[in-house]
Amino acid sequence: MTDHIDRLIINGKTLLPGTYTRVKANIARLPSGTIIDLPIYVYRSAEPGPVVLLSGGLHGDEINGIEIVRRMVEKVVFNDLLKGTVIAIPVMNIYGFINFSRQVPDGKDINRSFPGSTTGSLAALVAHFLTHNILDKIDLGIDFHTGGASRYNFPQVRFAAADPQAEALARAFAAPVILQSGLISKSLRQQAFRMGKTILVYEGGESLRLDEEVVIEGTAGAMRLLKSLGMIADAPEITVQPIFCETSSWLRAKRSGLFRGLQKSGTFVSRNDLMGHITDPFGEFSLKVKSKEKAFIIGHNNMPIVNQGDALLHLAIVKKPMMDTR
Repeated sequence: MTDHIDRLIINGKTLLPGTYTRVKANIARLPSGTIIDLPIYVYRSAEPGPVVLLSGGLHGDEINGIEIVRRMVEKVVFNDLLKGTVIAIPVMNIYGFINFSRQVPDGKDINRSFPGSTTGSLAALVAHFLTHNILDKIDLGIDFHTGGASRYNFPQVRFAAADPQAEALARAFAAPVILQSGLISKSLRQQAFRMGKTILVYEGGESLRLDEEVVIEGTAGAMRLLKSLGMIADAPEITVQPIFCETSSWLRAKRSGLFRGLQKSGTFVSRNDLMGHITDPFGEFSLKVKSKEKAFIIGHNNMPIVNQGDALLHLAIVKKPMMDTR
């Protein structure tokens, strides 16, 4: 990790140790001519230490992540850093945020557009800016997300097994669920990994919904991670021993119809447990949905109308016990 950066330059602005600066980066303009700025909050201790990114809203409709970063900025969590630097970006996809959308206006996903380019789509332009102005400056980060398309995620932190530092950082974060999860092609996390940086992904709640429990868990985990790095003095204690999962898969609908779920996220199920029913709207058939194995439910679909193949419940397999992270 970085020992010390005397001069940190973001978007052409020099940020010295022992300072707090709000950087406004112009990304582009709306068709109306309105300028779209990306606010970036940079907190620097006078003491050397790691550079940590805390980012939300890469998918603009995922509000919980935005609120987690906003809340830490509002509560001046970083104003008395013991060492190092925190770069906090509450909303990375301003376009999606103002349009209640996961994507940018051209329909592309920024988190599938890295490393981006200066001549590509709008999503590629934003990804290029983040790659060359943010990712190249950090040592590690936490990217905050929620479930999408009416899917709820139980609070969880995800790490890549290929990254030698990631598991220890995930354990320090200590979300209720710690999930080993592969790198997605052209994602921010994959791009950071290629640059030698570690990114954890926190998932919790559902898009376009603000969930206080999810926000509290995410904020507490971020603070625990910063404390483990010696960057802040205090952080919430671990109240629930995390569940460590090495694999996960979605239980999918075998027929189209109305899904009536009987199980919720955050519970254990056994093989052949009844998970719910799929029926047609007219009462002509009813199909039982059963678990194929012993698992912990880390996500569920809140959409009652499903098509064959749609994701219903996200099941994680607990492979090994957690060690005490305190």
